[in-house]
Amino acid sequence: MPSLNNAYIPGKATPNELVPSRYALNIGAIEVLVISDGVLPLPAVTMSTNVEPADRSAWLEEMFLPPEGFDWPLNVMVARSGEQTILIDAGLGGEFPGFPRAGQVPQRLQAAGIDLSSVTDLVITHMHMDHVGGLLVDGIREQFRPDLRIHVSASEVAFWAAPDFTHTDMPEAVPPVLRSAATRFLNDYREQIRTFEKEHEVAPGVTVCLTGGHTPGHSVVRLASGGDKLTFAGDVVFPVGFDHPDWQNGFEHDPEEAVRVRVGLLREMAETGALLVATHMPFPSVGRVAIDGDAFRWVPVFWDY
Repeated sequence: MPSLNNAYIPGKATPNELVPSRYALNIGAIEVLVISDGVLPLPAVTMSTNVEPADRSAWLEEMFLPPEGFDWPLNVMVARSGEQTILIDAGLGGEFPGFPRAGQVPQRLQAAGIDLSSVTDLVITHMHMDHVGGLLVDGIREQFRPDLRIHVSASEVAFWAAPDFTHTDMPEAVPPVLRSAATRFLNDYREQIRTFEKEHEVAPGVTVCLTGGHTPGHSVVRLASGGDKLTFAGDVVFPVGFDHPDWQNGFEHDPEEAVRVRVGLLREMAETGALLVATHMPFPSVGRVAIDGDAFRWVPVFWDY
């Protein structure tokens, strides 16, 4: 089985491959590949629904970001532990035509030399369309092995049977697509889904853990091997969440609980010094967390290749 650290070097460069889209590292004996699915252009208000416009504008200006909207990164991860190859989330796919610069995971996995048939396990942090949409692309399901195991929390599956959007503040066109994508995912992959309650070891050193908050069944994935640790945080934290962990995101189904989860995870990361990867942090989304007064500071790793 080829190493992920070597697989990411394409055999032939193409124009699309000029865009950095894969980043390899090792967590002890576990091989990791972070893959960019692209970016989602979203209104800036969505990242901070409980703050004054002037405060939002000030942060955007400090970050040299446009005042009305900016591109949210979208990342997934592949981990190889022993004989198991685990895909963590699957990107947007073609679920929302208004986001044409996302949905790159299938072709970027292929360019990295990773056949979907080699994936033994798939972890879904939560069932929003930008995490399951890549599984709904025509012809993708047939490429997976029949004994593929898909790990998702039982509370997440239960939530999407009758989802509650009363506490969210999303663009109007988004909730119907979220419902549709989650329903299609459950219908198409029901036989492969393996639910868990609070925590489940997917492979040696790879554990998925329920957090709730962003969605009732939102989970993170923790990797630990040889003294190294990394947490794939899904949607627990967004770029603004370090400076302003109390700012609520319009996609959070329980905003107050999401804040509690975010602060708790960032404090833990700062105390342990473990690596953090998150879905919507700028690619390659690998870094550490430091305490900065009453808030936090993102410390990206130095690029290694």
